[in-house]
Order: sequence, then C-alpha cells, then structure tokens
Amino acid sequence: MAKKNINEMSFLDHLEDLRWLLVRSTIAVIIMAMVTYFISDYLFDTIIFGPTRPSFFTYVYFCELSHTLGFADSICITEMPFIIQNTEMEGQVNVFIWICILFGFILSFPYILWEIWKFISPALYQNEKKNAKVFIFFSSLLFFLGVVFGYFVVIPMSVNFVATFTVSSTVVNQFTLDSYISMVKTSVIASGLFFELPIIIYFLTKLGLVTPAFLRKYRKYAIVIVLIIAAIVTPPDVVSQTIVAIPMLIIYEASIFISVFVAKKEIKTETQNNKQIEKE
Repeated sequence: MAKKNINEMSFLDHLEDLRWLLVRSTIAVIIMAMVTYFISDYLFDTIIFGPTRPSFFTYVYFCELSHTLGFADSICITEMPFIIQNTEMEGQVNVFIWICILFGFILSFPYILWEIWKFISPALYQNEKKNAKVFIFFSSLLFFLGVVFGYFVVIPMSVNFVATFTVSSTVVNQFTLDSYISMVKTSVIASGLFFELPIIIYFLTKLGLVTPAFLRKYRKYAIVIVLIIAAIVTPPDVVSQTIVAIPMLIIYEASIFISVFVAKKEIKTETQNNKQIEKE
C-alpha cells in the first residue's frame, strides 16, 4: 500500500505513525537489551563499577596530567572511601534489568533516529530527504560522544566529589546500589542528549523557533549555567572544572554556528522562491 502524502494525512494518521515508531523503537531496545545480557558480567564489573576504583582510566590520566602541569598530588586518587550496598530485596534484579535497558537504548539509538527520520521526512523538501544518512551518522556520532563524555568525565568527577565530600569525620559513606546506578544512568543519558544540541538547534532554526541572535543574546547565561554544572559535578580544582566545561561550551558555540548556517540558507531559499513566484 502506498504511503499517504503528508497533506492527505489526518491527525489520527500521524498518531498511528507515531505509535508504530514507538513500538518498533521499543522492540529494538528490547532486542539490544537481550544482547547485553550475554556480556552482563563484563558490563557490571568493568564498565558500570569501573569509576568506583582508583585505577579507573580517568583518575590515572588526571593524576598524570596534574604532575605534568605541576599541580599538587591532591588531584591523584589513591582510594575511594565508600562502599556500595544493596538494601532492597529485589534491588539487584531491578538494577540488572534497567542497566540492560539503558545499554539497549544506547546501542539501538541509530535505529531510533532512523525511525524518527522516517516520521518527519514527509514534511521535508525532496532535497532534504536525501540527507537521511548524514542526519543519522552525525546525530549518532554526537550522541555516542556525549555518552563517552558522560562516562569518562562526568561520572568519575561526580563519584570523586561525593566520595570525598564530608560534613564530619564520624560519617561513613555507604551509598545504595540504586543511588549509584541512578547517577550513572542520568549522567550518561543527559550527556548524550546534551551533545545532540546542534541537531536540535538545526531543526528549531528551520522551524523559525530559534534564531542566531537569540542564541548569542543568551550566550552569557549559557556560560554561567555550564560553569555551575561543571562546579557541581567536579572537585574544587580548576583542571577538572575546565575539562568538563570546555566541551559543553564548544557544543553551544557549534549550535550557534549551525543556526547561522541554517538561517542564511532559509533566507536564500525564500528569496529564490519569491523570485520564482514573481516570474510566474
């Protein structure tokens, strides 16, 4: 059966397409979650709980960097003064399921993007529909870069901060398994989605909801917010805060550049269309 034209589709038709998008995406996530089951031992022992060990790559790298820059050894981490404990009967079962779903979502993200592209493509121009592969490639790349940034930068810095912060020497840190996993999920997904900002700005600019002037106007507020986030999730040292803040600021500046490019292209297209109408 031929696909309906966007102008012929009713609101219910759009809802039906959206429903199947969600169904197929959910199935993809479940399939990839089942795949992660077979590597669950490595997933938990090496990846999930990696940032809880002083030998984790990020801690070792920061220590070497501090020596290179001539900073004190306070950046070097020799121990993690906390334990992770399970306090609920079904706690480990729930964590196992949700971590598999999390990695299922990450691994199936390119397919989810393909489904989203198919959903929005009827509203695009013919030349824009040809850019599906480019859209999926760069969107997936940015998302995976965000996930890597969240895992190797945000999570270790957050773990180090909460592990070393104390109100009194009489208090012993015993974090629950659920709270640790919640931080891991939030850090990874939030970072991945934040790195999608240039793609989001691209479409918002095409829709006329965002302009380069708007992004430039609120740049100073964005910088303050980024610096606050960096200060919260990192130890109180300049090196760590800078490492977290710089990639986020680069992403924001890249979004402004993309918005400028799209806005100019839209103005050019509109001018050409007006000239064509005048000729007719």
